[in-house]
Amino acid sequence: MQIAFDNSYARLPSRFFAPLAPTPVADPAMIALNAPLAEALGLDPEALRRPDGVAMLAGNRVPDGATPLAQAYAGHQFGGWVPQLGDGRAILLGEILDRTGQRRDIQLKGSGPTPFSRRGDGRAALGPVLREYIVSEAMHAFGIPTTRALAAVLTGEPVQRERALPGAVLTRVASSHIRVGTFQFFAARGDEEALKALAGHVIARHYPEADTPLDLLTAVVARQARLIAQWMGVGFIHGVMNTDNMSVAGETIDYGPCAFMDGYHPDTVFSSIDRMGRYAYRKQPEIAVWNLAQFATALLPIMGMSHKDAVAVATRAVEGFADLFGTAWEAVFAAKLGLADLDEDDGGLAYDLLMRMAKGRADFTRTFRALSGADPTAAREEFVDPATLDAWLPRWQARLTAKGADASVRRARMSAANPAFIPRNHRVEEAIAAGLTGDFAPFHRLTEVLSRPFDDQPEAADLTLAPTPDQEVRQTFCGT
Repeated sequence: MQIAFDNSYARLPSRFFAPLAPTPVADPAMIALNAPLAEALGLDPEALRRPDGVAMLAGNRVPDGATPLAQAYAGHQFGGWVPQLGDGRAILLGEILDRTGQRRDIQLKGSGPTPFSRRGDGRAALGPVLREYIVSEAMHAFGIPTTRALAAVLTGEPVQRERALPGAVLTRVASSHIRVGTFQFFAARGDEEALKALAGHVIARHYPEADTPLDLLTAVVARQARLIAQWMGVGFIHGVMNTDNMSVAGETIDYGPCAFMDGYHPDTVFSSIDRMGRYAYRKQPEIAVWNLAQFATALLPIMGMSHKDAVAVATRAVEGFADLFGTAWEAVFAAKLGLADLDEDDGGLAYDLLMRMAKGRADFTRTFRALSGADPTAAREEFVDPATLDAWLPRWQARLTAKGADASVRRARMSAANPAFIPRNHRVEEAIAAGLTGDFAPFHRLTEVLSRPFDDQPEAADLTLAPTPDQEVRQTFCGT
């Protein structure tokens, strides 16, 4: 199997990474291969399914042209500074240009210990691998920028967590794996030479329209504003928005204790380690600003101006997030409500609906999908007290009428903005539980349905249902 690697990150100074090969595993076996993604990358799916391909995806064989390495980075974790993190259980095989000419990283996650493992085993348990595969591919199907899953492979070896669990390796694809924490790593060491090299690399790779570090900051702020607005539109809660988990490419990265809301409430938290609600649903825009402020701080030494002036211009750039996010949020929710053009009070219309949904404990996804149907009043059934929605519906319908919205056009527009299917937490957990017994049918069914989340799929109607009280998942956990 030939892979045309072109490894630009490996050409950066040696202090950016630790070169090492993946640690081989005992008995690799394919769980899932994302054939459409493989083809988009210019890879042969059939070759990847053969023993040599599976060996590569498990880390047992390093393909020609790869320069395997673990990236160095630092970060703030729950607001606390950690000066060295890095890829503790992931190895970047290299970069390729896909069929559109876009540069993409190919990384093995769960591929063994690295110098950054911090006493960890460097391995991944099966459950987190299945979760990231399911959720990242669903995010892609929603049209939300994200890392993607190329393959999931069993290792044939157990990993020890609270108990022994099957081990697995995820092959992850990304525009890059460079994080806010990558810049922080060098800023904390006063390494301006490395900061300049990293900024130049990111500009050339992701933001060729940028000329300066300030331009880079402004561009990253804009991408993050759009990304977080898109998260909010599908009820997604990342769960661990540390600076080492924020991609400067503007992609969703690191699916640990992530989850999607069932019943809507802005203070919803799932992560077992987020005991103070730092990364609650409604706080995600605020935390994005906090993280971007850390990014701006890391860039200050290479702004090419006095510290005072650099602080002033960087502050203005970060403060620009609010308006950018507000505009993006209103556009996302206008589309969800079938509004083709925005009026001044449309944001208020959406906020009013969300307040009523929180009061009525309405299911986030099912409410918006019901509003997309031929009889929008069916959304009342999602509320504990259906009358909670009654005062809002006429206002929304009057807004549609005032704009002359054709009913069929409105339904089509809303159905394209409001998924019928999301990776509901209880369904993800069911797929994981079955996988731990060797039954991957629920996993494959879920990933197949979620590849077309906006389509009505009557045969999968059970996957649209909100959990019953005994099915509800209230906590999610980090993969480590």
